[in-house]
Amino acid sequence: MATVAGVDSSTQSCKVVVCDADTGEVLARGSAPHPDGTEVPAEAWWNALQQAGEGWLDKVDAVSIAGQQHGLVALDDSHRPVRDALLWNDVRSAEAADDLVAELGGPQAWLDAVGSVPVAAFTGAKLRWMADHEPELADRVTRVMLPHDYLTWRLRGGGDAAPTTDRSDASGTGYWSAVEVRYREDLLAKAFRGRTPELPTVLEPSQSAGHTASGALVAAGAGDNAAAALGLGIGDGDVVISLGTSGTAFARTSQLNSDPFVNGFADATGQFLPLVCTLNAARVLEAMATALGIRLGELDALARQAPPGADGLVLLPYLSGERTPNLPHASGSLHGLRSETMRPAHLARAAVEGMLCNMADALDRLRAAGATPRRVLLIGGASRSAFAAETAAQIFGAAVTVPEPEEYVALGAARQAAWALRGGAEPPQWPAVSTVEIPAPDDRASGTEIRSAYGRARESLYGS
Repeated sequence: MATVAGVDSSTQSCKVVVCDADTGEVLARGSAPHPDGTEVPAEAWWNALQQAGEGWLDKVDAVSIAGQQHGLVALDDSHRPVRDALLWNDVRSAEAADDLVAELGGPQAWLDAVGSVPVAAFTGAKLRWMADHEPELADRVTRVMLPHDYLTWRLRGGGDAAPTTDRSDASGTGYWSAVEVRYREDLLAKAFRGRTPELPTVLEPSQSAGHTASGALVAAGAGDNAAAALGLGIGDGDVVISLGTSGTAFARTSQLNSDPFVNGFADATGQFLPLVCTLNAARVLEAMATALGIRLGELDALARQAPPGADGLVLLPYLSGERTPNLPHASGSLHGLRSETMRPAHLARAAVEGMLCNMADALDRLRAAGATPRRVLLIGGASRSAFAAETAAQIFGAAVTVPEPEEYVALGAARQAAWALRGGAEPPQWPAVSTVEIPAPDDRASGTEIRSAYGRARESLYGS
C-alpha cells in the first residue's frame, strides 16, 4: 500500500495527515503549534513540521505542503533568512500596496497585468515595505520564497536545491501573472526598488519538486485555500466559505477573474480560484468569549438567548484591521449599545452575526464577479458551531452545507501528493465528503434586516 502525507502549515499550527494513496483513508494525524505574531522565524515552521510528522514523514511515498499564502521569506547568499518572515496578516505594508497600485496606473492596470490588485497581504507589497524601511536587509536578499516554498525546499535538503512553488501560491505574490502564466520580473523590480532576487520555479499541479532524503516524492504543493478546494473536491456551482482565523470565500472556475475587488488566484488543478479574503472570522468569536469570561464552546448557548438582530446591536468585526473591505488600520466597533442590548447574550449574538455579515459581503463580491452558487460549503473552526451554521443560512439567504469536520487543507495536499505519485490528467477520485445541509429559513426577512443594520453601521463609519 502506498501512503502519502499532506501538510497544512497554517498561521497558527502545522497539521499533518497520512492517507492511503488509492482510497484517501486517513491513517494517521499529527499537529504542532506555530509561534504567535505577524512575523515569525521560518525555522519555526520547519521545527513544527518535524514534530507534527514525527514517525511518518520518513516513511511515506510522497508528501505535499500546503501553506498560508503571501508570507515573505527572504534568504541571503548563504541560504539563511535575513529577517523573520512577514506573514499575510501583517498590515505594515498597507501604504506600500497603495503606492504600488497607483504607480502602475490603478486597480485595472494590475488586474490586466496579474489578475489581482495588491493589498497589504501580497508578497510584493511586503517587498516594497522592506525595500523602503530595511534597505540594508533588502540588499542582502538573493532568494524570495513563500511559506510553502520554504518547507518544500527544506524537505528536499535546502541549501543549493533550486526552490519551487506552484501556480496557486505564486498567484498571490503580485508579480506572477495568472493572465500571462509567468513571472512579471518588471513588477518584482518595481516592488523591490530595482532588486530582482531569485524566484522559485513554478511547477504544474501534478509535477514533482524532487525527493526527500528518505526517497519520498515531494509534490508541488499549494496555497492553503487551493488545497482546501482540492480536499473538498469542489466543482461548478460550489462556493466555499472558510471560517478560520481569517475568512475566505472562493469558487473554482475555468475563467480568470475580472473584478478588482476579487483576488484572481490560480487553483491547484490548472484552473482558477477567485477568492475574497477577510482578516477576521473565528478570531471574532474567540475574542468575544474571552471578553465575556466564558469558554468558546459556551458562546452558542449564550447567543441563542438573544433574538435575531440582537435588538439592533451590531458588531463591525475589524479586530485586526480588514482586507475586504480594504481597511488595514480599522478597528472593531459596536453600534446600537443601549441598556437593553449591553448584555452578554446580545454581545455574543452580535459577534456571530457581525462575523457572518462580513462573510456575506465577501460572498456578494464573488457573485458580482460571476460566481453562481449552487451550494455554499461552510468549513473552518467556526463552522463547527451549530448556531453559526444556522445563522449563516439565515444571513446568506441560502442553504448552507457543512462538511464533516476534517483538516481539508492537509487532505487536499495529500490528494495532490497521490496525484504526483500516481500521475494522470486529473487528481485521484477519493470518496466524496460527507455533509450536513442547513436549509435556508422560510422567513428570510430577519436575515435581510440583520444585513441592513450591519450595512448602515459600516457605512456610517467607512462609507460604501
